[in-house]
Amino acid sequence: MTEIAKPDDRDGMYAEERRIKILELLAEDKKVTVHKLAHLLNVTGATIRSDLRTLEKASALTRTHGGAILATKTRFELDMQQRKVKFLLEKQKIAQAALACIEDGDTLVLDTGTTTMELARLLNQRHRLTVATNDILIARVLEKAGSVEIVLLGGIVRKGFHCTTNFSINHNVPALTVDKAFMGTNSYSLLHGATTPDIQQAEAKKDMMTMCSKIFLLCDSSKLGKVSFAQFAGPADIQTLITDRIDQADCRKLQKSGVEVIIAGQK
Repeated sequence: MTEIAKPDDRDGMYAEERRIKILELLAEDKKVTVHKLAHLLNVTGATIRSDLRTLEKASALTRTHGGAILATKTRFELDMQQRKVKFLLEKQKIAQAALACIEDGDTLVLDTGTTTMELARLLNQRHRLTVATNDILIARVLEKAGSVEIVLLGGIVRKGFHCTTNFSINHNVPALTVDKAFMGTNSYSLLHGATTPDIQQAEAKKDMMTMCSKIFLLCDSSKLGKVSFAQFAGPADIQTLITDRIDQADCRKLQKSGVEVIIAGQK
């Protein structure tokens, strides 16, 4: 029997949501105290200390006497369970805008990620699609769409992220050629392009991009202007950026460099 997650504190906040809030506060202040977090999140100090232990095990922070400090800026990555509750409405709007770029009969690459998952949920609105993906859960969603042929890219499963990397062990992957790739990212800047904290994940993304003639980057505004550890696409490697909001000056710079910018929800 599947266990249904329940809120575990007085304010009804889920553990994943609370831990994400802790990380957001850390990103702003660089350090936090158990007392302050317990007050802000309306939970006990014991609950906060448990959260901090969990986040330290994930290398997200370093516990100190009475609190915690940020462990790193470029190497930490939320797992998929933690990531799925962040900026959901923005991701859904980006997915809708991405769907408008897909035509019946297209062949696609769908990268792993929470925004690409939202796009996968919409693909039953198109017909005769072929979709290659390295995301196990996206493949399961697409399996329910009768008109989508699915190619699951084999490799080594990245635990906690329900996706595969190291496609080089499957010699058939480089032979694939598709029309469009819809890529996710952890960070994107005008200088460093699209980046992710994990080197193997970056290599997997590069491999997927080599299959495609046109590359779309799905990136909510919280990731713009930020940099992670490993680059998988330079600023010139992306043909189209789809986001929910972007600084006008940055938008003009991207457009001037030849990048199409689509702002979800704008006509």
